[in-house]
Amino acid sequence: MLLRLIPKVFYADIGIGVDFFVGSLGFQVLHQDDTITVLGREGAKLYLMQNAELAALDRPELAIETDDIAAIHAEIAARAPEVLHPNLPTVQRRPWGAQEFAVLDPTTVCVVFRQW
Repeated sequence: MLLRLIPKVFYADIGIGVDFFVGSLGFQVLHQDDTITVLGREGAKLYLMQNAELAALDRPELAIETDDIAAIHAEIAARAPEVLHPNLPTVQRRPWGAQEFAVLDPTTVCVVFRQW
């Protein structure tokens, strides 16, 4: 019955989020108005919300599962190597068994790509 969980990420300047997710991670804009931008790529989707007060309260960490982590890493490393997280810039097997790498936007929103 449940299909997917879609996070909201709040930004003081929503343009930073759009630049990061579209320009660096290859998402597409599905809808955009004054307060919300809906982004999607393949089966992943998220809402970016313009709200400085809520953005100041939390910079989330999101995880996206993939079935080809090497290809996603190569794509992002070629397109925007500056967003690779300094603590996890390469694909690594984690103690819990998943392979992961992470990216970080200028406001410290972290996205972890994971393959089990």
